[in-house]
Amino acid sequence: MENQPLPVAVLSLNPAVDMTYEVPRLIADQKAHAVATRFDPGGNGINVGRALKRLETFAYSYCVVAGEIGELLKHLLRQQLDWVDYEEVEGETRINGTAIEQHPRAQYEISGIGPSIPPLQLDNLLERFEEQAGKGFGVLTGSTQNGVPPELYADLIRRITARGGRAVVDSHDEALRLAIEAGPFLIKPNRYELETLLGRRLKDTKTVAAEARTLQRSGVNHVCVSLGEDGALLTGPDNSYYAPAPKVDVRSSVGAGDSMVGALVAAFSRDIAPPEALRLGVACATGTVTRPGTELFSADDVQHYFDAIEVRRLDI
Repeated sequence: MENQPLPVAVLSLNPAVDMTYEVPRLIADQKAHAVATRFDPGGNGINVGRALKRLETFAYSYCVVAGEIGELLKHLLRQQLDWVDYEEVEGETRINGTAIEQHPRAQYEISGIGPSIPPLQLDNLLERFEEQAGKGFGVLTGSTQNGVPPELYADLIRRITARGGRAVVDSHDEALRLAIEAGPFLIKPNRYELETLLGRRLKDTKTVAAEARTLQRSGVNHVCVSLGEDGALLTGPDNSYYAPAPKVDVRSSVGAGDSMVGALVAAFSRDIAPPEALRLGVACATGTVTRPGTELFSADDVQHYFDAIEVRRLDI
């Protein structure tokens, strides 16, 4: 991507070390022997930052770390993020576990519990993040620790917007609902998260697009809904677009949504048109699901899948 991007800041309040086991089969009350094991840096914000670096989009990452696991996370991130502001707290950085069963093919995920953040340290980190995000884009994604109010992202959206920045949110449940009310630049729920927000099933892509348009008209500039193996759609002020995902063998879906968020931010930070932004997002997500553990797409993946994706205008 040739255009010079606007500055991007990514917040990771609850990062993790992701531990992935691939096993032939899980049997209740029996020991399963792994055929492959991986340790990767994880957490949604961390993955977005990693994706941005692979897309040659410099990002400022702000995250909370603690204890020996936090030191391991910093080691794993040494070559994977451009710039990191670490806020050190008491306790231990969380470990997330993923078990990938080969027969039948299935994926099981467990999220750990991160350390608490003293209010003063949280305020200091958020002030540094907000200042940088106000110059371009601020990405708010991932879980927060117990004690962090669900309206935090909504408050940050208003503060970033007041500084002239654009807030991007990938969250769920109450935090997402409150964030939408604050009018962010972009949200990226998956289909299940959107259905949970609305309290009903969405039967097809056209129905999803109609609901995305309703959200867009409520004050969100762009709404991207990821649809798993069916691809994704993006609704903005001008139109709605749909991009089917190329058919691939899925090894792990962890990080696919984060890759899509990173791609969209990389594109919008360069003022790339929405259809091409969506195309890039689906290409990056597709590349990621072909990788083991929490490994993300490669540059070759992007080029290969990007050329195979046809974006359709929905006129919704």
